[in-house]
Amino acid sequence: MLKYDRQPHIDSYYVASTPDIPSYPALDGSMQCDICVVGGGLAGLSSALNLAERGYSVVLLEGSRLSHGASGRNGGQVINGYACDMDTLSRAAGETAAKAMWDMSLEAIDIIEERIQRHQIDCDWERGHTLAAVKPAKFEELVQWQAEAERRFGYRHYTLWDKAELRQHLDSPRYCGGLYDALGGHIHPLKYALGLARAAHTAGARLYENTPVIRIEQGAQAKVHTASGVVSCKQLILAANVSMGDLVPPLGNKIMPVGTYVITTEPLGEARAQSLINPNFAVADTQFVLDYYRLTRDHRLLFGGKVSYSGLPPPNLASAMRSDMLRVFPQLADVRIDHAWGGFVDITMSRAPHWGRLSPNVYFCQGFSGHGVAVTGLAGRLIAEAIAGQNERLDLFSQINHHPFPGGKLLRMPSLVLGMAWYRLRDYF
Repeated sequence: MLKYDRQPHIDSYYVASTPDIPSYPALDGSMQCDICVVGGGLAGLSSALNLAERGYSVVLLEGSRLSHGASGRNGGQVINGYACDMDTLSRAAGETAAKAMWDMSLEAIDIIEERIQRHQIDCDWERGHTLAAVKPAKFEELVQWQAEAERRFGYRHYTLWDKAELRQHLDSPRYCGGLYDALGGHIHPLKYALGLARAAHTAGARLYENTPVIRIEQGAQAKVHTASGVVSCKQLILAANVSMGDLVPPLGNKIMPVGTYVITTEPLGEARAQSLINPNFAVADTQFVLDYYRLTRDHRLLFGGKVSYSGLPPPNLASAMRSDMLRVFPQLADVRIDHAWGGFVDITMSRAPHWGRLSPNVYFCQGFSGHGVAVTGLAGRLIAEAIAGQNERLDLFSQINHHPFPGGKLLRMPSLVLGMAWYRLRDYF
């Protein structure tokens, strides 16, 4: 059975700022369809919407509420590229494929804007994203990356800011420079995901919540078993990510759930908020254990960071995250924290996306590794193309060889905790 089944939405700023969260029924009975999608996050909803718009009959099954997991909890940052560096993709599939994948990551950002406009999704979309360097060596890496992105990919939307220039836009003493990307941005992810769900439902997709999958039969006619019914389908899409559990071991052993955590402040007022970040871009630093943050529509600071491979949140989460926030913005010492929450992202060993086919009629997408707000939409588009007979673009990602996490179920988590301790030391020194 999938993990995290039949759970309500968590207490978060996103839920508190989304006044009307629609409910969809649980599956009761059996049915047939062209395509069954397992997983009701951004990847599954994007797949369902793309395919319903192409005229396929689509059934989507979600074990809890739609966007209950990372899709409705994340930092909302819309970033170009992937969680791995582009050299990882070039080594795996060749430089020509890597260039195509880079262009597709930009297409992923265009998909968001296109969906927002076409389906009138009110989700606080803002352009602008900055990578901020904590140390001079990291700033030099940003300098080199700007030149490399233009040379290799023709990308000319970066602006390099030295320490003084960055401080004019980001009022923090922590950084020695930054790289601003005009095409990236940030979004209210829960509102966006629910907008995709509404659009998919309008296009004819049948959406079911609180319907955990307990067993899958692969074959020419795949069968997806739930506690109260069976969905028979010609094509199957697995998009449950870290919620997949042991349902499909060849997928589950190639991703690892990693906890990450977010707080929001009380409303700061427009003037104080703009004094922190102006214009209203999203920020992520260049540390391995990174901080990421942005302003919300109602002028709060939304601040994320920390990681946990153990599955346990930090003790006194709000206080621990507040300490990290004050390291970046010490001038907020008088500000109250209103919300604190966490969730899991799915990472692969290489941090490269893991998309492809298990068999001729079973597709999957997972391993977004923290870049899922944008590239989930790309994954949904590529899978829809492949089902419609145009599989060239999805096949590029199938060339990436993904290794299982070492140590099996018992030892992989302790080994990753030790690895994280090493990277924390690297960040410190």
